[in-house]
Amino acid sequence: MIAASLPIHRPAQAKLLVVDRRGNIRHWARSKFADLLRPGDLVVANDAATLPASLSGQHLPSGCPIEVRLAGRRSLSADEISHLSAVVFGEGDFRMRTEDRPLPPALAPGDQLALGPLRATVEGLLNHPRLVSLRFDGSPDEIREGLARHGRPIQYSHVSTPLALWDVWTSIAGPPVAFEAPSAGFALDWRALASISERGVRFATITHAAGISSTGDPELDTLLPFDEPYRIPESTALAICRARARHGRIIAIGTTVVRALEHAAAFDGSVRAGEGSATQHIGGASRLRIVDAVLSGIHEPGTSHYDLLRAFTDNTTLRRVDQELNALDYRTHEFGDSVFIEWKAPTAGRGRWTNET
Repeated sequence: MIAASLPIHRPAQAKLLVVDRRGNIRHWARSKFADLLRPGDLVVANDAATLPASLSGQHLPSGCPIEVRLAGRRSLSADEISHLSAVVFGEGDFRMRTEDRPLPPALAPGDQLALGPLRATVEGLLNHPRLVSLRFDGSPDEIREGLARHGRPIQYSHVSTPLALWDVWTSIAGPPVAFEAPSAGFALDWRALASISERGVRFATITHAAGISSTGDPELDTLLPFDEPYRIPESTALAICRARARHGRIIAIGTTVVRALEHAAAFDGSVRAGEGSATQHIGGASRLRIVDAVLSGIHEPGTSHYDLLRAFTDNTTLRRVDQELNALDYRTHEFGDSVFIEWKAPTAGRGRWTNET
């Protein structure tokens, strides 16, 4: 596989690897995604816009340069922007691999951080010396203005040119609450949505504060994904109920949608409208109650995004998928190609949520 290095959402040559519920693998053009859908299906996407969540600055007690990458929030409320969690890096920027970044100075509660026009105080450490809770000075409007003036999109070294904010917004971007782009949605544009509708397929959205995908620290990466707040509109919950009643599939655009819908799922297979916080880790042992298929970017084994795919198909099939992706030079990361994976049919006599190795 090759890391996608250009910030292009929908390149004409974008590829799509398809895994059906029997584990069969096919290769499609991603522009033909709508052809995989059937009348009665419901496609659900994340409409969160991405914040400029990378902040360069200084750790005032030591005078050392730092980069703060905002990583979590307690709720989607606009006023909650005063209290955010963050991962702190030492000197450097996105041009250096996260794995190679120097450590920040030792952080302690009460430390002051100068981040351009913003000031923040470390309120506490969150299970790791580099993961902190921050309290920003000023009103919510002043904090948002400071982020807009000084912040940059979180970026990794596989994209060599600085990202603009519009590079990390999907076509359906709405509330600015995500810390990294819900990038599976890059595959959608208004033409794709029209094609979906023409096939008798419904479309709905949720808002989910997508978090960061990597820290470069193996110990810290084991904590991913962090807790992520979400909001499910009443109209989306109703659309899911109607789709299930007519035996349509619920198709998630991205792992954030899977996390939100499965967290909001009741034992009877319904979805509760309203706000919540996805706290669960979805993997091979997870029991999916809502989502029947996922359109996702291509992620490397060992990441939380990749592990989530194990809830849809077995490890043997995923190994075959990896072989195909490598053999045909699929592109990884947020501007790369995609996979579409249906939940795998169970072995005879086993429950719906079987995940064999």
